[in-house]
Amino acid sequence: MIATGATALQVAEHHDLPAPRLIAADLTGDQSGTPASLETMIAGTTSWPDGSPERLRAAGAALARLHTVSMGPREHLPFRPRPIAVDDFATDRRLGRMPTTALLQQADALITAHGRPDEPSVYLHGDVWPGNMLWSGNQVTAFIDWKTAGVGALGVDLSELRKQAAITFGPEAPTEVLTGYQQSTGHPAPHVPYWDAVAALNTPTTCWTPTATIRRNNFLKTALQNLP
Repeated sequence: MIATGATALQVAEHHDLPAPRLIAADLTGDQSGTPASLETMIAGTTSWPDGSPERLRAAGAALARLHTVSMGPREHLPFRPRPIAVDDFATDRRLGRMPTTALLQQADALITAHGRPDEPSVYLHGDVWPGNMLWSGNQVTAFIDWKTAGVGALGVDLSELRKQAAITFGPEAPTEVLTGYQQSTGHPAPHVPYWDAVAALNTPTTCWTPTATIRRNNFLKTALQNLP
């Protein structure tokens, strides 16, 4: 993860993307005694005082900037088939390592049968949620915490942010994120229901609060209703 984060920051600097800049990295730990990296500090806050349409659209637009970089897998930036790829809650449920529900089972079966869409590969943050976005006013100054970055379909990031917005701010929030994203790119995002379902499936069966679980489930139901 240290190597992934350091490599991701190098790509971000090369393309002038909103992220900290890498100062140094000791990937083997020979110099510092443990694998480590050092990056610049960026002014801003991760606090979202509200889920206003303006802020949600700004978040979507900022994310679209990352995806202007087309690239394939490289050392320390692997292909990512889902957000936060170090977790695979769908497989854990499938193998009986955690409890499941009828909704999650249905969603997993439908997504498996649908298959991953064939899409261009872009630069991904990998863990896009409000806590990993720095704000100054209503502008995103940086994305932070790049340890699960990689490459893959843009929906990996976009739908993770939509899911997080739905859980945090309610059912209208994902639409605002998508609006901001598509206004920035100038064209519709592909396969949104599929990636929404993938993002929802990559959560624990019971989320951190009852409200979060209900909102996750409603987000997932909407994705399945719109899945071709």
